[in-house]
Amino acid sequence: MNIYLIQIIGNFVNFLTVTVLSLFGMLNSVDTEIKNTDVTKNSYIENQTIKYNTVYQYNDKLPSTISKVLVEGEDGIVYVNNYDKTQIVLKDVVNEVVEVGTGNQGYYYGRMTGYGPDCPGCSIVGNVSCKTREGNYHSLINDGITYQDQEYGEVRILAAATSAFPCGTIVAVDNGILAPFYAVVLDTGYDMRNAWNNGSVWFDLAFPSQSSVTNVSNNTTFFNVQRWGW
Repeated sequence: MNIYLIQIIGNFVNFLTVTVLSLFGMLNSVDTEIKNTDVTKNSYIENQTIKYNTVYQYNDKLPSTISKVLVEGEDGIVYVNNYDKTQIVLKDVVNEVVEVGTGNQGYYYGRMTGYGPDCPGCSIVGNVSCKTREGNYHSLINDGITYQDQEYGEVRILAAATSAFPCGTIVAVDNGILAPFYAVVLDTGYDMRNAWNNGSVWFDLAFPSQSSVTNVSNNTTFFNVQRWGW
């Protein structure tokens, strides 16, 4: 038989075999790497990261022991064409904003007791001595023993020496009897003022009535001021 005819028949058989295997998915795929020989393909274009800055805001309503991150910083990304110097912002940079307290330090150890709106010398209608941030008088009888603060949410109400702890002061309280809690100074009393004038700290925690006051008395309560006044 002619050798050329044999080669033609062999090539045809190989082609037919590959075709059949491919149709039935029996031929393994082979990865092929295609190289771009253009050595300048990425020479002009790049993405650049823009690092965020930290901006500090100073607040004398915060004790000097407190700082807060108001805005989390985020790096930006810019698409840069180094050939024609054009830029496209892919992601804006967000600067971090940190609030730093510059007010008086706020750590105190002192006495805590409890009182109700029907205590001797208290208002008949249960009104506290401070106005709220909204300019209203809060009644322990009609409005309850908590206040809804814009920043700290629902907090208990304290009486204190308001010359030292202005109305609206937020205090974190830990007296080892109740679970730690936040409270706001909305009231005052003679005993609290007298204690401060004599070099000690005394806070009085509001209850619905004198008869409902639980045992919260402690002379080593930890008071941690979180905000000075409104």
